[in-house]
Amino acid sequence: MPSHEQLSELLDPATTVLLTVECQQGVVGPDSALPELAKEARSSGALANVARLVAAAHAGGVQVVHAIAERRPDGRGANRNARLFRAAERLPVQQLSGTSAVRVAAPIEVSEEDFVVRRLHGLSPIQGTDVDPLLRNLGCRTLVVTGVSANVAIPNAVFDAVNRGYTAVVPTDAIAGVPSDYTPVMIRNTLALVATLTTTADLVPCLNRRRRG
Repeated sequence: MPSHEQLSELLDPATTVLLTVECQQGVVGPDSALPELAKEARSSGALANVARLVAAAHAGGVQVVHAIAERRPDGRGANRNARLFRAAERLPVQQLSGTSAVRVAAPIEVSEEDFVVRRLHGLSPIQGTDVDPLLRNLGCRTLVVTGVSANVAIPNAVFDAVNRGYTAVVPTDAIAGVPSDYTPVMIRNTLALVATLTTTADLVPCLNRRRRG
């Protein structure tokens, strides 16, 4: 993992954005559609670490973007071209637009300066959403990726970020997937090849050091 000096150089608050992925009540909250994933996100400390990172970003003037996955009540425009999407249609908790399921989950706090970007289709929080144009307009060069799941959306976000020229940073204790032993394997064999890996403890002081001018 990089030294504090290397991380500090990489994480200029003026060109860094913190992205939370699907940290919404219907995914990681108490009434999750995916209780196994929600339990892992909480018991592993990943959700609490995302909240710590968001708080540090707010204090340090680093932009935060929350990526939310949702669907219309009538399902129009939603994907049905993979097992994952078809299974989601049958879950007892639906990520319906305008409901509590698609609100950012506690203990993460959303500030007035944050962006909340909602998508109605696909697997990626970046591809086909407003995230990439927002990042470019914000002058982002380094994207810190946090949230769930390590199975699909997190690696998807990292690949999309790298393909678009951003440097991806992943705090390994601020992402979660199922089963619990899958996440470290995926990190070691996949994310380590394309992202800068770090921890919440090392990242917090880099995010919370000075405000944007």
